[in-house]
Amino acid sequence: MPLEYACIAPHGGELVPSLAGDGLRLFSPTRRGMRVLARHVKEARPETIVVASPHNLRLPKHIGVVISENSSGRVAEGKAAISLRSSCDTELGTQLVDEAEAQGLPVVGANYGALSGQLSDLAMDWGTLIPLWFFLKENKLKSRILIVTPSRGIPLSQNYEFGKCLARVAEGTRKRTVFVASSDQAHAHDKKGPYGFDKRAKEYDEYVSDAIRSQRLHSVMDLDKDFIEAAKPDSLWQMTMLAGAISVVPMVGELVSYQVPTYYGMLCASFTRKR
Repeated sequence: MPLEYACIAPHGGELVPSLAGDGLRLFSPTRRGMRVLARHVKEARPETIVVASPHNLRLPKHIGVVISENSSGRVAEGKAAISLRSSCDTELGTQLVDEAEAQGLPVVGANYGALSGQLSDLAMDWGTLIPLWFFLKENKLKSRILIVTPSRGIPLSQNYEFGKCLARVAEGTRKRTVFVASSDQAHAHDKKGPYGFDKRAKEYDEYVSDAIRSQRLHSVMDLDKDFIEAAKPDSLWQMTMLAGAISVVPMVGELVSYQVPTYYGMLCASFTRKR
């Protein structure tokens, strides 16, 4: 049963204690939630962790799949910084690109630097690094990773179909796989924040929370475009991929934690495979 586990994980840098500064206590509820997810990831014993991040390749009308041999990055907050480097599962990535293309989906495989070897290294964004800090670094796991990037310039249904494709490819391998939808929720909770205030931010986060609790994650695809634009989430597209994946491999969702420590919502959710 290769697709062993999935989760929705936030990626605010303050979640990492060494980067938190004065926000150490402020972000503690979500940090505890992340460590619950990390425990489940460790129990799944993944050979590959697939991370869907909104902050890596920005391809307006295509889904991206990172097929470089390595990914490395750094996140800094003030004078503090963390860095991470991981080997990538190019075999799974190439299989996924081939299968998605065969399904007629707009997908692009991306490498950087050298064709192969140590210099084949595409930048690891914070949407990937922060969850992996908990799942790889703190867990002391040596899993390879696969970074995929949803697109906001295509219909949500195509991101959903890509999630289905990912699940089918994972199921066809012998590799134990975990899928992470790296997602911060609505970003318009505070008028002093960079996106201002809109009451629909709270409504969006409540809708997502209810969708998880009621085992109807796919219902996020029903949200109105104007509503989404007002709430300013960066979660919808990754969660849509996750919804596609769990339509192929049925999983039970659980809301682990939720808070709004600053101007954006942070939600941890766990999805365990039905046995």
